[in-house]
Amino acid sequence: MFAEISGRAADLKARLEAFMDEHVYPNERELLAERRESAGRWSTHPLMEELKGKARAQGLWNLFYTHGPEGQGLTNYEYTHLCEILGRSLAAPEVFNCNAPDVGNMEILSLYGTPQQKDRWLKPLLDGEIRSCFAMTEPQVASSDATNIETAIRRDGDHYVVSGRKWWITGAMSTRCKLAIVMGKSDSSAPKHKQQSVILVPMDASGLKVERPLSVYGYEHPPLGHAELVFDNVRVPAENMLLGEGRGFEVAQGRLGPGRIHHCMRFIGLGERAIELMCRRALSRHAFGTTLAEMGGVRQAIGQSRCELEQARLVTLKAAWKMDRQGSKAARHEIAIAKVVVPSAVSQIIDRAIQVHGAGGLSGDFFLAEAFAETRFLRIGDGPDEVHREALARAELSRFS
Repeated sequence: MFAEISGRAADLKARLEAFMDEHVYPNERELLAERRESAGRWSTHPLMEELKGKARAQGLWNLFYTHGPEGQGLTNYEYTHLCEILGRSLAAPEVFNCNAPDVGNMEILSLYGTPQQKDRWLKPLLDGEIRSCFAMTEPQVASSDATNIETAIRRDGDHYVVSGRKWWITGAMSTRCKLAIVMGKSDSSAPKHKQQSVILVPMDASGLKVERPLSVYGYEHPPLGHAELVFDNVRVPAENMLLGEGRGFEVAQGRLGPGRIHHCMRFIGLGERAIELMCRRALSRHAFGTTLAEMGGVRQAIGQSRCELEQARLVTLKAAWKMDRQGSKAARHEIAIAKVVVPSAVSQIIDRAIQVHGAGGLSGDFFLAEAFAETRFLRIGDGPDEVHREALARAELSRFS
């Protein structure tokens, strides 16, 4: 099933690895440092802008993008191999303009945006000049069932009025976040999956307030952040509606399918780096008259981690391979399997690496604690694991009913 990637993709992969070694890893601590002071905390680090310029100059830009000359035209399967390299560092995706949630937002603007919407929002996103967020989850309802979404999108003449509260909106804390893509309810009398719409809301629109940042196990991830947003009768032009009223589920699914598999691709890289750190630590630390690497429990942890990561990688590759041949909808079950398997497996691998690092693994001195928070987050984000298991179970049962 899994063939070698094309020569062009292999060349991009080699150049990406070299760039990571030369520019990203040596500067990773500075790029990820949490600035505790309020001033400038949510602004992009000047060093990040410098590295983005170097990456773009070397053609290592928009590696995910397939909808025009701004990208590299890679298949999902080819991008999987590059995305694994990006995933080894939490700082890397933005360097190459392959960062979430902008990747998913660029996808839906490319698929569903009007020429005017693309010119205003897609172009600066592809150029890395601005950032964006996708506002769906709400604090008052179980947002894993998107039909629960309560934020109102009401037509008023030549405008829509948006009212509601959203939270866990990744990227919204950034001072460079200029666009919120908002999912809300536009017609409560329509059929269940036609009640929702998606609309483009500028972050500087009157009535839109960034209420507060939210933390994941104490990590707030500046300059991106996860925010709680309030939409207090926010008026936007009617032409900001994306695709059309009642088509919110169509837009969201067009975004979430590729987005889920991109997360899994990056997490394979996190797992690889965790195993590498675990091995280096085990070989260098001595306790009770021997190295940690000579202790049976540590060797079992390393061996089990390798088994689990290879399984996770193959699941991810299969999903990407099927997406290329049959589309995201046909590959939805493979994507769901990867979404369930990969974050859980990588989370366990990182947890073992933390244990081998002892107290240091719990600190910010290593990237492991923040990486663990990231993988734990995704077991809820992009649809909780339970939702995906339920869909998979229905598909299995239907084969025998």
